[in-house]
Amino acid sequence: MERVLIVEDEPLAAQKLQMLLQLIDVRLQVVGVVGSVAEAVQWLATDSPDLLFLDINLSDALSFRIFEQVQVTAPVIFITAYDQYAIKAFKHNGIDYILKPFDEEELRNSVNRFFGSKSNTTALQRSLEQLLHSFRPLSYKKRLFVTFGDKSKTIPVEEVAFFYAFEKGVFLTTFANQTYLTDETMEGLETTLDGSKFFRLNRKFIVNIHAIAEIEKYSNRQLRLQCKPAPKFDIVVPAEKMTSFKDWLGR
Repeated sequence: MERVLIVEDEPLAAQKLQMLLQLIDVRLQVVGVVGSVAEAVQWLATDSPDLLFLDINLSDALSFRIFEQVQVTAPVIFITAYDQYAIKAFKHNGIDYILKPFDEEELRNSVNRFFGSKSNTTALQRSLEQLLHSFRPLSYKKRLFVTFGDKSKTIPVEEVAFFYAFEKGVFLTTFANQTYLTDETMEGLETTLDGSKFFRLNRKFIVNIHAIAEIEKYSNRQLRLQCKPAPKFDIVVPAEKMTSFKDWLGR
């Protein structure tokens, strides 16, 4: 039996997936269903499935956060309604990528791909390359629409020092120390900004690498950033982001 973990925050979608898997192949045994990054990390910290079905947009964050907090060795079949995540998905154990709403045939093909990958890694690699070519290239955001008073304008992304979430809005601050309200979400920015230049430190802050002036030790497991221009709040790198943040700085 192949042990399957489903990470999906929509109960009906999780039920449909579990039901179809039982119909498609009796060798698949669903051993867990969780609905958030936090729950998935807790589950994976003490157990390891043979196959992971992973929705990308979860209730508390994008599911890519899971890979930053716990080691995942199982192959992953990603499920989402948005294909802009395709390239990133295959960097995290991805063997297939299904767009919602999916049907039984699509799911069966993914399951067959999983069983095929267990015995033929060369064929899997070739298949993944074909899948990647089938998705349109990810183009990074170049401009941002902002409002100020009763006026609006666009700002080139390279002029932005950092983004931050406050109350129910997302704001940007430019290197010229001008702050504007945007129409963006933090999750949307995370996937459409150039990851070599911007890094999401936590739920409320995304920083441009060129805005980081100094990095100082904040505690045994945290760092604090001094940025230019200086924000009105402390910018702390949490413990779970330390490794990925340092890797990002060293690219």
